Amino acid sequence: MQIDGHTRLAFLLGYPVGHSRSPAMQQAAFRATDLNAVYLPWAVSPAHLRGAVSGLRAMENLLGANVTVPHKEAVVPLLDRLTPDAEAAGAVNTIVPREGALVGDNTDGAGFLIALQDELAVEAADLHVVILGAGGAARAVAMSLARAGACALILANRTRERAERLAREVTSRVPGCRVSVERLHPRWRADASPETGVLVNTTSVGLRPTDPPLFDYESLASPLLVYDLIYHPPETPLVRAAARQGCRAVNGLGMLLHQGAFAFERWTGRPAPLAAMREALRG
Repeated sequence: MQIDGHTRLAFLLGYPVGHSRSPAMQQAAFRATDLNAVYLPWAVSPAHLRGAVSGLRAMENLLGANVTVPHKEAVVPLLDRLTPDAEAAGAVNTIVPREGALVGDNTDGAGFLIALQDELAVEAADLHVVILGAGGAARAVAMSLARAGACALILANRTRERAERLAREVTSRVPGCRVSVERLHPRWRADASPETGVLVNTTSVGLRPTDPPLFDYESLASPLLVYDLIYHPPETPLVRAAARQGCRAVNGLGMLLHQGAFAFERWTGRPAPLAAMREALRG
């Protein structure tokens, strides 16, 4: 493509951002739809997040932005307003410019639900789910599952107080979903609740091969399904252990695809070219 004075700009704000596949995916989407736009990874340290958001405000050719770790929650008070999905999640992964304002949205939850159906062939309705972690990604996943009709959620986190806070938020918004809290530790067992259908890792443990196990991986057993939001490396120690124990396990590439497709549609008002985006991720 030729970059000129009419080129629209989209960014990924995170720290670090070098590992992300979002630039390749979104650039493929722009090419497939003949949009004069570029998508740039922008490494922003936490100390400079406020300045980066101010920079977005100054761009008349801003198409939009994505937000990733560690800024999904910290960016919330820096924006003008939130969509209902972002408000429910308490976190933002997509910024959309609207009539001079920066609107925070969250497409993680919707992207996760589609990926769960596409890759593990399960619907959220009446599901029992264990969620590992209690950060921004966990909030989006928990809220989306509860609002889609999940029967029960177990929030397992190393800091119990943070999980309890998230549990209160979920139950206050979706009273019909049962939410319990457990402390996550190396001896925690995945088979403690036989009703559990899906285990979801929303933590960053597994990004590095030297990361210690989150829990007793030997406690994984079929028919439990495992979804690890990490997509790089493509096979985390959790995914590998789950497969070894006879569980069906997938990484987070499908969620990345679908949350990115929703972000593309928010920015452009056009249907996302899923085939082109999926091919870019596989490449």
